Amino acid sequence: MTTQRHLPNIPLPHGWPQSVKVAMLHLISLAQYAMAYTRGWAVNSPIARIRLKTENERLKQLLALLKEELRIKDARMMRIAAIERPHYLPTDRMSILEVRAAHGWNMQQTADAFLVTAATIGSWMKRLDEQGADALVQIREPVNKFPDFVRYAVQRLKTLCPTMGKVKMAETLCRAGLHLGATTVGRILKESPHPSPPKIPAATGRVVTARKPNHVWHIDLTTVPTGNRFWTPWMPFSLPPRWPFAWWLAVIIDHHSRRAMGIAVFSKPPTSFAIRAFIGRSITNANAAPNHLICDKGSIFWCAEFKSWCKRKTIRVRFGAVGKHGSIAVVERFIRTLKDELTRRVVVPQHHAAFRMELTSYLDWYNEHRPHTTLRGMTPNEVFLGLRPANHRSRIEPRKYWPRPSRCAQPCTLIAGQSGDRFMLHIDYYGNRCHLPVVSLKRAA
Repeated sequence: MTTQRHLPNIPLPHGWPQSVKVAMLHLISLAQYAMAYTRGWAVNSPIARIRLKTENERLKQLLALLKEELRIKDARMMRIAAIERPHYLPTDRMSILEVRAAHGWNMQQTADAFLVTAATIGSWMKRLDEQGADALVQIREPVNKFPDFVRYAVQRLKTLCPTMGKVKMAETLCRAGLHLGATTVGRILKESPHPSPPKIPAATGRVVTARKPNHVWHIDLTTVPTGNRFWTPWMPFSLPPRWPFAWWLAVIIDHHSRRAMGIAVFSKPPTSFAIRAFIGRSITNANAAPNHLICDKGSIFWCAEFKSWCKRKTIRVRFGAVGKHGSIAVVERFIRTLKDELTRRVVVPQHHAAFRMELTSYLDWYNEHRPHTTLRGMTPNEVFLGLRPANHRSRIEPRKYWPRPSRCAQPCTLIAGQSGDRFMLHIDYYGNRCHLPVVSLKRAA
């Protein structure tokens, strides 16, 4: 006689079907938490195969998420009748054909990717040679008196370096020898002008003015997530701000030259001793100590040990006012630039050495090649080391009939060669990193 085995009776919570969707979000977040923690261990493995496999799996996950985003957006567009969908602009049609050529797609594959018909793609290909304002497929048309190749160079620079604004692009081209005003670049790009930055209120107390390099330094801390962000659906609605979910960065900026004097990476909130050691290393590398050090009133700075250490180093500490905007604006603006141009454009590594290498490459590029608006288009190294600014050299004048004595976009310089010279835009990438462009102009033969 067989005995029937009974399954255990597990009581379910009241109204559990209404909580399935919430539980799904919790489950996905828990899985992401576990994967981030496991990858954090794997990236530090002494076995190269495990490190490579971890990075490969991480990139595969990122690719899968991007594909899912595209699927959701395409599904929304597919619910709109084809005749009611917005039309592509003539310049967008050219971009689609360029993408098709790069992928080697046929007409049907291109049509499926961009939610049009194969006959539409065929029509675009047949009408490529059309000219004029009514052409079906167009490249961007010039809107000022500069030749077409000037306009193409500006647009190409914007395509390859999308984070550059019109002022930064004008300063970068000026350093390469082509003097264009920011308003001219704005008209070429056909973009609305960026809003002017808010004015910083004047400080009520004594203001320390930087008169030379190494006179005033700024220091501050920030966090950089290794994943997408810190949000998660369970209490307290965030991941712990420490490795393997985030890195802590400490940065030092010279006020006079805006030069990045040093950067340190920590796996958790640093102690006051670690910050003092970081400042000491920066002083050794610069072979000079600042007269003033400006920081906020965080616990690692607002303590007796830190104040005593600065006093022994003959450094006067200035603390930013609590709740006052602009007290440490210089270093905060650098941190925003660092995140916009680096950590939000690359996959932040979980391996300490790899992340340190990315930061070092960015700081070298920032100090040597990136023009600074506050410095009138000069780079931090040019001001810090007293070098001749690249934007003060002789310029290229592409307008053939432009009078030589006439003024140009600031700073005014002499014309090198003859008016009407043609050039080619050449872009290198510092350390083979596509987010660190080095722009130069070469005269065409």
